[in-house]
Amino acid sequence: MFLREQEWKESTSGYNGHRWKGEQSVSTDVQKHERFMQEAIEEAKKAALIGEVPIGAVIVRNDEIIGRGYNLRETKKDPTLHAEMIAIREASERLGGWRLLGCTLYVTLEPCPMCAGAIVQSRIEQVVFGAPDPKAGCTGTLMNLLDEPRFNHQVPVISGILQDECAVLLKDFFRALRARRG
Repeated sequence: MFLREQEWKESTSGYNGHRWKGEQSVSTDVQKHERFMQEAIEEAKKAALIGEVPIGAVIVRNDEIIGRGYNLRETKKDPTLHAEMIAIREASERLGGWRLLGCTLYVTLEPCPMCAGAIVQSRIEQVVFGAPDPKAGCTGTLMNLLDEPRFNHQVPVISGILQDECAVLLKDFFRALRARRG
């Protein structure tokens, strides 16, 4: 027997139609967002030091960082090792489960389609990113997979936090890469 969506929501323990009981509400505290974005920028710098595209991410729950990541795609020869994916794995391991309820993801560059899918699947509550990605951005620039009503979870997005600092990391990296090739 299949339940209509509303019946399923009402029958699912703990679900109130918008968020799970006990989840924190979405934060709009700019100073807090800047503090955690600075942590993501530090992760991005680690990627740059090893020749990776400088993208960094942190996952925060109750004002504590529970997951960190930076790009390792080239180093590990694995296309799934984006900063967001690594941070999601670390946070899931730390919490002992795949549902990252009450968590906010901070990432220096707008998530790609793969990462946006992982964000939806992990039930992250909010995404905060620095710089938009005109080539692969899937949280508002090219499309918004985090606000897709056909999915069972939508994620609010805040963009532009420390955007200039995040963009400079990428511009400097690609400028240096072109100079080496060139």
